Amino acid sequence: MIKFIHKTSIDFIAKRFTFFVISGFLILAGFISMGIKGLNFGLDFTGGTLLQVKFEKPVKIQAIRSAMKKTKLKPNIQEFTDHKAFALKVKGSQENVNDVAERIIIGLKENIKDNPFIEEQRDYVGPIVGRDLAKKAIFAMIFALFGIIVYIAFRFSNPVWGAAGVAALAHDVLITLGALSITNREIDLVIIAALLAIGGYSINDTIVIFDRMRENTKKFPKMRLAELINQSVNETLSRTIITSLTTFIVVFILYIFGGHVINNFAFAMMIGCLSGTYSTIAIASSIVYQWSKRGR
Repeated sequence: MIKFIHKTSIDFIAKRFTFFVISGFLILAGFISMGIKGLNFGLDFTGGTLLQVKFEKPVKIQAIRSAMKKTKLKPNIQEFTDHKAFALKVKGSQENVNDVAERIIIGLKENIKDNPFIEEQRDYVGPIVGRDLAKKAIFAMIFALFGIIVYIAFRFSNPVWGAAGVAALAHDVLITLGALSITNREIDLVIIAALLAIGGYSINDTIVIFDRMRENTKKFPKMRLAELINQSVNETLSRTIITSLTTFIVVFILYIFGGHVINNFAFAMMIGCLSGTYSTIAIASSIVYQWSKRGR
């Protein structure tokens, strides 16, 4: 492998409390935002009406918002790349999708004249379906975390390593959720998929370091734990950064050029990629050391 970062000797364990404080601050900021603003759940979880329209000529999103104010509806408006198609989402427990959709259509016709449009999609998600999807999303996250603990504990014959890996994974998910709350981005099933992808990506990098730690334990059985962890992290540092940088470049391109449809997904992946790299290098192994030290 090409090494952009040559041999290093950084004492990560000595800086572990600094890393813990940084992570604590980021997670606390997210919790404060979630406590004040909450999470902006999409139709997949809240239920509501979706209407997608396409105009003949480009329209500014401000014109759509102005038209909706006069209908006394407060839809979440999603603009597509050609500035002609828009998805309008009205959250709520409306039983009749047609009533809300017709109010939107009338508002657009009366306030955006000389620019005909066609209706591309009309849909409704009921609150029962939304609650069911939310439960399934939570169960998916719980089962994924449980499976990771079991796998790492079995592979490395140490439950502390498994718990540390999951703690680092939870760290990445919480920071990503906090960033979504602070930026008021909508959370739907696509974001849940992004969170699961972040978890898988983060734990994969963590396992690479844990593998090196296990190898070094066999090579240097008398080496102090702090020294062994520092050596293992430094030996895998180049690989971790190159892998993370490659992934980040891809999701950054998606974020810039992917359009509004995939923008939230790309944003979540970018935050998760940065957080996952940080937790892999600075948090997971530091937690192993701290818990092992207390255990002894």
